[in-house]
Amino acid sequence: MSRSMSAAGAAVVLAGLITAAAPASATAAPAAHAAAALTGTPTAASAAPACVPDVVRLPALPSGPWTSGVVNGLGADGLAVGESRGLPAYWTADHAVHAVPLPAGFQNGRVAAVNAKGLMVGTVERSTDRARAAFSYRPGDTAVRLLTGAATGTDAADVNDAGRVVGMDAGTPKEWANGTVVRELPVPEDAHPSTRIVAVDGINKRGDVLGTAHTEYEDLENDRIVSKTFPVVWPAGGGYPPYSLPVWNETDWTTGTQASGIDDKGRVVGFEAESYRDLRRRTPAVWKKPYDAPPAAPGLVTGYETLTFEAISPTTNVTVGAAATFVEGYARYVQAAYWPGTGAPLVLPNPAGAGADVNTEARAVSDDDRVGGSFRDLTVLADNPIIWTCASKQAYAPKK
Repeated sequence: MSRSMSAAGAAVVLAGLITAAAPASATAAPAAHAAAALTGTPTAASAAPACVPDVVRLPALPSGPWTSGVVNGLGADGLAVGESRGLPAYWTADHAVHAVPLPAGFQNGRVAAVNAKGLMVGTVERSTDRARAAFSYRPGDTAVRLLTGAATGTDAADVNDAGRVVGMDAGTPKEWANGTVVRELPVPEDAHPSTRIVAVDGINKRGDVLGTAHTEYEDLENDRIVSKTFPVVWPAGGGYPPYSLPVWNETDWTTGTQASGIDDKGRVVGFEAESYRDLRRRTPAVWKKPYDAPPAAPGLVTGYETLTFEAISPTTNVTVGAAATFVEGYARYVQAAYWPGTGAPLVLPNPAGAGADVNTEARAVSDDDRVGGSFRDLTVLADNPIIWTCASKQAYAPKK
């Protein structure tokens, strides 16, 4: 399982989140056989690849509606998925880029995640009314499989190795198996009646589903408006009620807590975001089962004012995201962040030859020590897909 940026529906509370990025170097990457990524059968070259630290700039599709590109998920045998020039795309182990076929009537989209068996999930969008549809796809198929109709509030978030897909369907959180809805994800029983699920953010191997909820109501007794955004975990199978995860701030409308990823042990990562005028504070957060205590705060990257956690590896306890410093409300200095699960968070280097004025962002991490994301040359304002190989050997603590 590998996942991507989620929680588009949480933008009301967490507005102002900017992409991530910044300084350093790289070399050249190992190439494995592309067929291994397409078939799921390792070749001799891909069975035991040497770990070579590198920062790989991935190629873009020849054309598309936009210039953006990002890696959102990482699969087996060197497979990476995401977006290229505004279109859903994937990259095989030889770093060749491939387009995911768009259904009729849709003009753009992205792949959000891929599982270990090569099953991808994502979202396509119509440019006319911004309506979206969730889809699944396997490399080499001639068409995607639509899981939903076209509607606002629709987004495919993640898929696990059992093929369970989670996401939003016209504002309703759902789980699919073999293209069929198997359950709608309810609001936690202990939540205020105003609570609604604003995003589905991930699913682990067991089948536990992670989402983000928002509640807002008038507290007449204390003469105030209560506004709270918080993570939710639905246990696998639906036999137990969902958990409302505790957060640091439960009343301030300028502050919300965003869920980002859940690993196979149920560890949840995310961040608290405070946004008010030019103030942009992002604090990383980590929850552990049984989710009965406020999150732990791993701290910030040296020299940066904020840190978001965007993804967690399935089993190796590694979390990635973005460290940033905001200037007048904008993330001016941003660098891909890497946290091994203990100690202080670190950063990852820029690609070689990228220049000094560059932002980088990490959005996916795999158990084989790869990290995926994007980098932006601020002189041309274009996002480009990128992969760090042997990321643990490249992560470093910035100088004070």
